[in-house]
Amino acid sequence: MMDDITAGGARAGDRLPSERVLAERYAVSRVTMRSALADLATRGVIESSPARGWFLTSTGTATGTGAGVSAGGGAAEAGDTPAAPPGGRSVQGFADHALRHGLAARTRVLASAVRPARVQEAEELRIAPGAPLFEMRRLRYLDDLVVVVEHNRLPLALCPRLADTDFGTASLYATLRTATPGQFPRVADYSVEARQPTPEERELLEITDVTPVLVATQLAYNQDARPLELTVAIYRGDRYRFRASITD
Repeated sequence: MMDDITAGGARAGDRLPSERVLAERYAVSRVTMRSALADLATRGVIESSPARGWFLTSTGTATGTGAGVSAGGGAAEAGDTPAAPPGGRSVQGFADHALRHGLAARTRVLASAVRPARVQEAEELRIAPGAPLFEMRRLRYLDDLVVVVEHNRLPLALCPRLADTDFGTASLYATLRTATPGQFPRVADYSVEARQPTPEERELLEITDVTPVLVATQLAYNQDARPLELTVAIYRGDRYRFRASITD
């Protein structure tokens, strides 16, 4: 949980989601979550405000500069979602972003399967052609507003649990953290381009006008600088914003 707080680039004074939401997010009981929150409070990371909930202190904030994206704008304002980690912070997933901002995330899995990696995919992910690859397409919502269609591809060997997990309810990045060893996206190559949606994308993203889509391609690397995840995310142009800080 502490890793998620620092990875999200939260600021002093930010309020954490409720105990119920956190318990569901981490798949633990309310009693266990309450104990974890009390431990963070003892360490000075968070503090409680009567009848208002838990808030982050300055001790728990992360610092640094780097690239980032924002999934938001329009009616589905979603705030900051770092793509490349400032100061070494980890890459943030969609569910982590929703948790940080107190938004209700919902996922509809369109397809998932394990198949042999194609040559181009194998080159990008640094695996052998034909090695087992986990592939998934999902439609993602924030507060019941559709935001993005995601196409994820990951080497199955890094986290065999991917093949048996229901990602209609589970978080991809949380599942990666449970692997042996745990897989933590630390940095990502990220690019964005705008274009008109295809007929399928128009239907999935509920686009009825001339709204364009923004296509974000991300290759994330784990803590050992090994390629972990190749993702193409197709956002509604009116519900996504990209921001970056350029450093030496």
